[in-house]
Amino acid sequence: MTVRVERKKVYRKVLIVLSVWFLFIVSIIGYGVYWLFFDWSRFKQEVIAESTSPNGTYTVNAYVSDGGATTSYTVLGELMFNKENKKPKKIYWQYRENEAHISWIDDDTVKINGVTLDVLNDTYDYRDYEENTDKP
Repeated sequence: MTVRVERKKVYRKVLIVLSVWFLFIVSIIGYGVYWLFFDWSRFKQEVIAESTSPNGTYTVNAYVSDGGATTSYTVLGELMFNKENKKPKKIYWQYRENEAHISWIDDDTVKINGVTLDVLNDTYDYRDYEENTDKP
């Protein structure tokens, strides 16, 4: 009977160790996916344009990112809240561009490189292209 108890203890320890390793590996993979697809801090290399809304409520900062020899330039647009204490919002991401032309239509609507966005509700990501652009 003591052999069974010992086996159960060994199985339990092995199960705990395997579970901890599994959670560790899943965490590393999860962070890798987050870093690759959602963490913009690694893309924000150089500010190429900045524009403040007519009433001064928002500022859009545009960054260019050079992915190196294997990828093209990318333009990223980040909305800053000037009158509220909110964290910046990512509103624009376009691949194969290295310039940003920003113009405000009104205090809540901005046009970045021909893409019109309601800064409170819209975002533009070239991977999820929708028909909200004036480009040909």
